[in-house]
Amino acid sequence: MANIKSAKKRIKVNVEKTKENNYYKAPMRTAIKKVEKAVAIKDKDEALKSLQTAYKAIDKATDNGVIKDNTRARYKSRLTKLVNGI
Repeated sequence: MANIKSAKKRIKVNVEKTKENNYYKAPMRTAIKKVEKAVAIKDKDEALKSLQTAYKAIDKATDNGVIKDNTRARYKSRLTKLVNGI
C-alpha cells in the first residue's frame, strides 16, 4: 500500500479513470460482438442495425478519450467489411 500522499491520490484517480473507461468500453465491445454475431448467422438487416449501434458506441468511446482516432477507424473499417461481405 502506498504511504506517500501523491501515490495514494494516484491510486484513487486510476480507479476512477478505469471505471470511466469501462463505462464507454463495455457497450462498445458488446455492440461489436452483436455485429459479429449477426454476420455469423448471415442476418443482413440485423447486422446493419447493429452496425449503426456499434458506430455510435465507438464514436462515444473516442470522443471521451477511451480509444484513439486510428483505433476508431480500424474498428469501423473491419466491421463494415464484415457486414458488406454478407
